[in-house]
Amino acid sequence: DLDQTSVSRELVSQITADGEFAAVTWLEGEPDVEDLFARGAADIVLVIPSGFTATALRGKAAQLHAIVDGVDALAAGQALGLLESRVRAFVGSMARSRMGLGAQPLVASRMVEVRDRALYNGALKSLMSMVPGLMGIILAMPALALALGLAREKEMGSFESLIVTPVHGVEYLIGKLLAYEAGGLMSGILAFVVATAWFDVPFRGSMVDFLLLTADYLLASMGISLVVASLVRNQQTAMFLVLMIFFVPSFFLAGLFRPIAEEPLARAVAYALPSTHFVTISRGLFLKGLGVAALKTPALALLATGLASQGVSLLLFDKKLS
Repeated sequence: DLDQTSVSRELVSQITADGEFAAVTWLEGEPDVEDLFARGAADIVLVIPSGFTATALRGKAAQLHAIVDGVDALAAGQALGLLESRVRAFVGSMARSRMGLGAQPLVASRMVEVRDRALYNGALKSLMSMVPGLMGIILAMPALALALGLAREKEMGSFESLIVTPVHGVEYLIGKLLAYEAGGLMSGILAFVVATAWFDVPFRGSMVDFLLLTADYLLASMGISLVVASLVRNQQTAMFLVLMIFFVPSFFLAGLFRPIAEEPLARAVAYALPSTHFVTISRGLFLKGLGVAALKTPALALLATGLASQGVSLLLFDKKLS
């Protein structure tokens, strides 16, 4: 708030009155917008220029500046639309109150313009945010293949034949995991090439970071698949469970098409999904150019999920293989 008037303070108060917007921080001067967005500290920076109130009271066009994080194009567009509607409502109420007092009206929703700018995705193209986000769904396919492969061995009887061999559960699981992890990384590279070369999505991060964090995601998703495969006896059941764990919830809860829900239960389910964290990672790598350090929170969540699920799968397999 560079204007620092009662009108500018009332504007912010009304914008945030119902909780849809919250003032998470106040900035004294020119904001370091990219730092705020990289840390996930804010979604929009609203700049109220010096002289805003005086310009509007003279009946001249006054401007507000809104800088939005464009990584999630749909959410950014909705937030900008909501912000503009709040500004129009505020200006309209101020105009009516000033007219009632016999003073010059603050006319004018049309006299106050919200100039917006989106970082990372200037045109707010949904393609730019959807393609990196969809990689979290696409790269769940190796986890599905792993679950189906293990279930097929049970159906065909080759799994039971391992019981009479000296193979330990940990050796069996590591062998399977390494093979499918390598295949998953190759799929990740192919998806990367399609995203950048075919869909022309910019990649501003490091390829090393991309491979490392993709491996982290594959570890988490395949760990869950190993648990599923150890509990079922046929491919049909394995496919149904993996689809219900990875694919169906990921489309609606992982922040791919709409922001993550605020309801506690839906939010808890969303953050239990590996795809939720990888959507954040993929968009951060492609569009923001973030590194592992900046993405440590979702990366550690995936690592914890992977280690925990691998441990559970080992316990379940050790009961059958020794």
